[in-house]
Amino acid sequence: MSPNYPSHFTGYIAAWCIVAVWSLWLIVSRVANESGLTIYDLAAMRYGLAALIGAPLCLYYKPWRGLSFLQIALLSFILGPVYILIVFSGFLFAPAAHGGIFMNGLLPLISILFAIFFIGVIPSSQQLLGALLILISAIALAWDTSASSGNDAWIGDILFLIGALFFSTYMILSERWRLGAMQIIFCGTLVNAALYLPVWWLWLPSGMINAPITPLLIQAIYQGFVPNLIGLLFIAHASRTIGNGTTSFILAAVPGGGAILGVIMLGENLHLISVFALVILTVGLLLSVRRKQPQPYKRLKIKR
Repeated sequence: MSPNYPSHFTGYIAAWCIVAVWSLWLIVSRVANESGLTIYDLAAMRYGLAALIGAPLCLYYKPWRGLSFLQIALLSFILGPVYILIVFSGFLFAPAAHGGIFMNGLLPLISILFAIFFIGVIPSSQQLLGALLILISAIALAWDTSASSGNDAWIGDILFLIGALFFSTYMILSERWRLGAMQIIFCGTLVNAALYLPVWWLWLPSGMINAPITPLLIQAIYQGFVPNLIGLLFIAHASRTIGNGTTSFILAAVPGGGAILGVIMLGENLHLISVFALVILTVGLLLSVRRKQPQPYKRLKIKR
């Protein structure tokens, strides 16, 4: 057994944990649409509540010492209000299922494109086949759920795709810069809380005062702590240990997880085409991640 097996094992566990976290996030986001909270309130929860935990930890560990100003600025922007408000805005136009499809289901394809153009590596034939199956399943799921969507659903899909580009960039930087937990919390939470909360408090519309207490508490706990603390740390660990490519392929399971949780928790129906698409998605994932080595791609040989 490889001496790196334990860390690789924890990397796979972390990736599949984030699948569960994000699948449930789709359900929680559907509840948010009925609570009266604005997208600006959700962003305030995401940064403000997480900062309550992150601030004392960062003051103790001083993670900014290992980062340049450019790294802090770039990472904070990628994980900042622009990214999260784009994502939340997507739910105003398209159903929550489309969020899982376009933000997570297409991550493997984005990862492959980024690897080819920016890192100089190409995927294996097995990964290409897996990515093709994942793409087919994403298209089928989007087509099946579009029947119940409005005419403006395509706007939400584009916003979700932009969000996926933001997050793919974060995953690559996390792997390349070997970011630590406190560095992620500092840039992704504290810096953005300091910049965003005053703007939200003074100028942005809010429905927090009139929101029912139960939905408010659900959103506060889940939006405030789970994605911005637990989620980002799991992603960083998975990207460092099993690689950005493999992590992206595993996260493509989120659309299926969200659909299954929708059936269990919200009583939603899955059409036959959706069930077929989920089967294709599972096969694509198995083809993509069944490898002995953690490196997701083969090095591209360039003739000079």
